[in-house]
Amino acid sequence: MKQGAILVLNSGSSSLKFAVIEPASGSVIAHGIAERLGNAEPTFQFGSNAERPLGPRAAHAEALAALLSELKEVAVAAVGHRVVHGGEAFSDSVLLDDAVLRQIRACSELAPLHNPANVLGIEAARRAFATLPQVAVFDTAFHQTLPRAAYLYAIPYEYYERHQVRRYGFHGTSHHYVAGVAARVLGKSLESLDLVTAHLGNGASVCAIAQGRSVDTSMGFTPLEGLVMGTRSGDVDPNLHEFLAKHAQLDLHQISEMLNKKSGLLGLSGVSNDMRTLLELRARGDDRARLAIEVFCYRLAKAILAQCAGLSRIDALVFTGGIGEHAAEVRAQTLGHLRVLGARLDDELNRVHGAEQQGRITSEASALLALVIPTNEELVIARETARLTLDAA
Repeated sequence: MKQGAILVLNSGSSSLKFAVIEPASGSVIAHGIAERLGNAEPTFQFGSNAERPLGPRAAHAEALAALLSELKEVAVAAVGHRVVHGGEAFSDSVLLDDAVLRQIRACSELAPLHNPANVLGIEAARRAFATLPQVAVFDTAFHQTLPRAAYLYAIPYEYYERHQVRRYGFHGTSHHYVAGVAARVLGKSLESLDLVTAHLGNGASVCAIAQGRSVDTSMGFTPLEGLVMGTRSGDVDPNLHEFLAKHAQLDLHQISEMLNKKSGLLGLSGVSNDMRTLLELRARGDDRARLAIEVFCYRLAKAILAQCAGLSRIDALVFTGGIGEHAAEVRAQTLGHLRVLGARLDDELNRVHGAEQQGRITSEASALLALVIPTNEELVIARETARLTLDAA
């Protein structure tokens, strides 16, 4: 891989996270975030510097202008963008041009909370860094290898043909990254392994990976399907919508808002979507916090078992993401539901997050190998960008 720093951008509707990464070594040269963009008091923070105001109603363009002024001494070679939804149009990362941007916009109906924000960031970056090649890296691309039996819903086939209603899956960069690290830890090729990876954060999903390819995952048409998450319900009975419309006088938009933003750990506990807060509350005897954690872990274990249907075996179960990497109690409780797989936890290794044994948290006697592997989605985006720009130069 040729030398050159990659600017990685992750654009939200009111935020812009960034990192400058040397892709070969993985070294982070710079990082930061702009928040509350478009609001009365947007802010910009570069590295460990103090947060500073951007000016009233400053948006992505102003945030990138502030970033440019900070990067005067850094030789940025290309820009990589995280894009949440690529639909069926993109099964790999791609160099950005006008045609690609039009296709990303067309996917906005599939991810109305994410793709429009991603487009805002791309448009601003193409103006700010007009001379640099830019790449879109899709959360959904890794899951384009799902077989039809895994991605089709059992609804009239015409809705797939006409409207692309199907399961897409998300967190693809994270699942792919930790699977590759797991292969190196085990000293085997990724193509020889069957893995289940669990990306657990405010958003959460599990993935079955057979010989390096995603063959099933818990998220679906949108990131709402699957596991209990920070504020998302995960799987519910589809007829819940009609029931709530009739008995709670909620319209479809209100129901969607409730399931996406007021449910999950927040809805069950009534106090927080943050697992750290809930673990502290549980330790103090809070019953609703205990219930929220119990539902989270039980549903996670069920989903892990469901992923086994797409595999011939499980060479390793990998925990990653903020909760997966740091919440030892959640891992222990989840593995307690996986006794059918022969899971036996090593309490000490789990307490230190597997750091002493290359990520292993299960005992030598365990039939299931469980690992903790930190994810690095920004590095994946940087290396994908380098692959399509620097390596091709």
